[in-house]
Amino acid sequence: MFELVPLILAFPLAGLLINAAFGRWLDEKRIGIVASGATAAAFVIAVLQMLALSGNHFHAETVLLADWITIGDMHLPWQMRVDTLSVTMMLLVTGVGALIHIYAIGYMHGDPRFARFFVFLNLFVTMMLVLVSGDNYLMLFVGWEGVGLCSYLLIGFWYDKGDDNVGNARAGRKAFVVNRVGDLGFLIAMFLIFGAVGSLQFDDVLHFFEHHGAEVGGLATAVTLLFLVGAAGKSAQIPLFVWLPDAMAGPTPVSALIHAATMVTAGIYMIARSAPIFSLAPVSQMTVALLGAGTAFMAGTIAVAQWDIKRVLAYSTISQLGFMVAAVGLGGYVAGMFHLLTHAFFKALLFLSAGSVIHGVEHGAAASESAARGVAGEDYPSGAHHAHCDAQDMRNMGGLKDRMKLTFWVYLVGAVALAGVFPLAGFWSKDEILADAWHVGMVEGHWHGVAVYILLALAAIFTAFYMTRQIVMVFFGQPRSSAAEHATENPPTMTTPLVILAVLSVLGGALNLPGLHTLRRWLEHTHHFFHGIDFNLSVALSSTVLALAAIWLGVRVYHRRPLENATAPDQLQGVLGSVFNFLHAKWYVDELYAATILRLYEWQARFLAFQVDWDFWHDFVHDRVIAAAFRSVAAALSGPVDKGGIDRFFDGLALLVRAFAVRILRPLQTGYVRNYALGVMLGVIAVLGMMLVN
Repeated sequence: MFELVPLILAFPLAGLLINAAFGRWLDEKRIGIVASGATAAAFVIAVLQMLALSGNHFHAETVLLADWITIGDMHLPWQMRVDTLSVTMMLLVTGVGALIHIYAIGYMHGDPRFARFFVFLNLFVTMMLVLVSGDNYLMLFVGWEGVGLCSYLLIGFWYDKGDDNVGNARAGRKAFVVNRVGDLGFLIAMFLIFGAVGSLQFDDVLHFFEHHGAEVGGLATAVTLLFLVGAAGKSAQIPLFVWLPDAMAGPTPVSALIHAATMVTAGIYMIARSAPIFSLAPVSQMTVALLGAGTAFMAGTIAVAQWDIKRVLAYSTISQLGFMVAAVGLGGYVAGMFHLLTHAFFKALLFLSAGSVIHGVEHGAAASESAARGVAGEDYPSGAHHAHCDAQDMRNMGGLKDRMKLTFWVYLVGAVALAGVFPLAGFWSKDEILADAWHVGMVEGHWHGVAVYILLALAAIFTAFYMTRQIVMVFFGQPRSSAAEHATENPPTMTTPLVILAVLSVLGGALNLPGLHTLRRWLEHTHHFFHGIDFNLSVALSSTVLALAAIWLGVRVYHRRPLENATAPDQLQGVLGSVFNFLHAKWYVDELYAATILRLYEWQARFLAFQVDWDFWHDFVHDRVIAAAFRSVAAALSGPVDKGGIDRFFDGLALLVRAFAVRILRPLQTGYVRNYALGVMLGVIAVLGMMLVN
């Protein structure tokens, strides 16, 4: 069945081509069926690959599609790799992706660019599958750049909305530019690898590093630190995380698919794939672990003070990605991949549930306006917003528990799973990461393990608190706007995927339960570095107690003293004061970048545009040097040369011809026949004379 793996790319590619070519003539139902069916078919292929591996004793297989690049000693085939790590990612991308496609049919109903949206979604799935199925770093990079392009297209999908009607377009541009910074690091790492190994094939590269060991420790450190730069961009880590919150400008299915479940995990996948290289670079491993833990803590504190329902989840995503990065930096590759999977379940659930809330509030706003005008309710497409009601601001919500019951329950499941409460999926995966950090710090005696454990434990506390805050502000209390008061539940196309993801969020921990270690035994067939540690009861109990304490504190702060109206200050503002404002301002990171990098860049751009390009090049070089020299030369050529020389020469020649004609030829024209006969006779005599002489 391995020969079927190319179909995993062919199906979503066919879906996007069909909708791109015929979407304008198809209705929404058929467009959605084509796009969702293509992704679901790819999921079936991924399942078949999993079964094929099980029947092949988990031996990695490669399937050659075409010879791709052959330049000198460089030979790179377009070849797909089927091993336990790649198949895990294939199942995730296609499985969760299919659910999000189905959800998007209902969410995007009424959008004028409905077909284009699903073309972009299928294109993203195709590029993500290229990323995870490639057999070399360059194929991985093609998919890496492809999902970056799709992210840009989908973040700015509603490009004519946002601040000044261009805010969403700016958000897409910001994501694209920030990711290019990380991509540069990835590119340089590939150059170093090819220079040392002469190949970019995974087997060749990883065998080279394993074979040479400590001899190439310096090279391994350089390569892995550059890989970290790439991962920091794609997986939104310090200092390149600033693009992800702004990426919430895209439609909510985009936030769920790209910026929570799949694309942002590409950095973790790349590090896990390169585990043999990282094992030779302890400095890089420590840096990765500390960077991930710092990101988890920082983003967790920022999420506490946000009011936009999707921005809270965006910073939560950054924080959870920090958990995964810290895990793989500690060598806990299984723990990192385990959390990657469970996080995809409950964070996709939370984003889609948030979209359900936004959709319901938007329809509530439309219903309240229609009631005020005394007309029937109207169809209200996603993405539209009322000037007086921000449908994403949690201060405008409240009381939705009784109006959107199904959304409330699935949202609650996702929040509890994210908070790491037993026995939901988040508890098992997050606990395994904390256990890895505890083991590295307390058992192996590495100081950075202790630091990582403390930072991640604090991040877990903040996670439980801000999710409690969100649940209370959105679903409990009284409605704080007419839009919330008139909100209604969404259709089954949107709610059915939520129920499935909620079930996965509850049962997802079974993927790697203590004692079974199913995921560990599955992944260790790819790398022997994929190992785990035993369940740590004390770590699990302490993390659970801390999470429950944070939930209790959140209920006490926000449920016992609910917001009275949408303009009332946040309950924490009175307690924390300027600290809350600092967190709400996102640690002023964007302002810091604006004051340093962006301001310097804009100054350089203005300097190059006005002083260099306009004043120097245009005014001085072009106008004064080139144009003035041209005018001087042209004046000299047109005056002394053309008029004074050439014109006079030809005028004189004409005068000479005229004088010759007047003085010599004109007298010969006498008008007498005898003169002409004499001329003819003289001519005949001259000709005869010449003939006699010759």
